[in-house]
Amino acid sequence: MKQILCFGDSNTYGLIPGTQDRYDWDTRWTGRLHQKIQAKGYRVIEEGLCGRTTVFEDPLRDGRRGTALLSVLLETHKPVDTVVLMLGTNDCKVVYDASAEVIGKGVERLLDQIKASDPKIKVLLVSPIALGEGVGEADYDPEFNEHSVAVSKRLPEVYGRIAKERGIRFLAASAVAAPSAADREHLNEDGHGRLAEAIYGKLTEGLAV
Repeated sequence: MKQILCFGDSNTYGLIPGTQDRYDWDTRWTGRLHQKIQAKGYRVIEEGLCGRTTVFEDPLRDGRRGTALLSVLLETHKPVDTVVLMLGTNDCKVVYDASAEVIGKGVERLLDQIKASDPKIKVLLVSPIALGEGVGEADYDPEFNEHSVAVSKRLPEVYGRIAKERGIRFLAASAVAAPSAADREHLNEDGHGRLAEAIYGKLTEGLAV
């Protein structure tokens, strides 16, 4: 079985909007992707973590910096055929004060790690869904504000440019799914389904399936 490593944050982990709970495997986009692609000789490895960033250290939670772990996971799961990389939402938090361009530089660090692990690994770079308007309001998530929303909406442009420069596949998750109204941040069941279908489509463009 060829392995597809999905490296992301809470929307890869499958956090249920407005809760601390997690969708089951059959609901999460990674599980749905696995169901569709396993018969064709591929196995999906899910590596999602709430709060994960590209390069930033979370001052309140350990182990959230993506570059601190990706190389280890690539070695752990070797051989990896394809990496689906979807990070950037948490980089938009107020505490990091990062522009879309700076977040893009973090993504490039991760892409460099993938290449260093094995230049033959294929990559699908996914810019995350945009944050919903008012996500930083009371009763939602005060770690974000309206500037965070604006930055999140620029990520498809920046990631698309990076993907083109590097000759890798690209998908803007915001083009196929939106955050739930429950928390203005995370995918609901329908969003997971839409994202699974879109990622499957992108992967099968280049895979021998």
